[in-house]
Amino acid sequence: MVKQVLVFDMDGVLVDVSDSYRETIVRTVEHFTGKQISRSLIQEYKNAGGWNNDWDLSKKICADLGVEVEYRAVVEYFNELFLNQGLIHRERWLPKNGFFESLSERFDLVIFTGRNQVEVGETLKREGCRDRFCMIVSSDDVERAKPHPEGLLKIAAQHPGKQILYVGDTVDDARSARAANVPFIGVVGPETPGRDAVVALLQAEGAIAVLGDINEIC
Repeated sequence: MVKQVLVFDMDGVLVDVSDSYRETIVRTVEHFTGKQISRSLIQEYKNAGGWNNDWDLSKKICADLGVEVEYRAVVEYFNELFLNQGLIHRERWLPKNGFFESLSERFDLVIFTGRNQVEVGETLKREGCRDRFCMIVSSDDVERAKPHPEGLLKIAAQHPGKQILYVGDTVDDARSARAANVPFIGVVGPETPGRDAVVALLQAEGAIAVLGDINEIC
């Protein structure tokens, strides 16, 4: 039997980033604007699409609050919080024990994420599962970010003749899959702000299923 290829986004799929990336956005915006934003507001931007990069999103929210900040300054402050001060280690790993072992019998496992390789490596090293994936495509590996399908097309080129499935949590993930002609499975956790609306958005973008937890895929 020829294995299919199961491709995972990371944030919101393999990792709960409520207290890592999302918290870093909140703190970054507050640092530059003096205003504290809600997680629901961040979700609204994500739902609109085009905000897969959290540095871009932080800058955009600052601008919408009336404060223009240089991109480099946003990146530096964000990374100080996320990497140097360790907010990355406040994220929660979602797959249960045996998750990858079960899937690897049927699938080649791949990651396609908007994270860069440093951030990917930090998390996978901490969780001890880097060797579970035969390929990792990060923001460092593509010229055009999601919702562009470049990352999925690269994966397809490395797995000729195999069916690819993409698992993600945002509109940009779904649109990337559709543009690459790849079936899409959504994951929307129970704690997601406005969960029902996000589920409806992913279904409208062509999701063949929307799960409440990545472990339901087994």
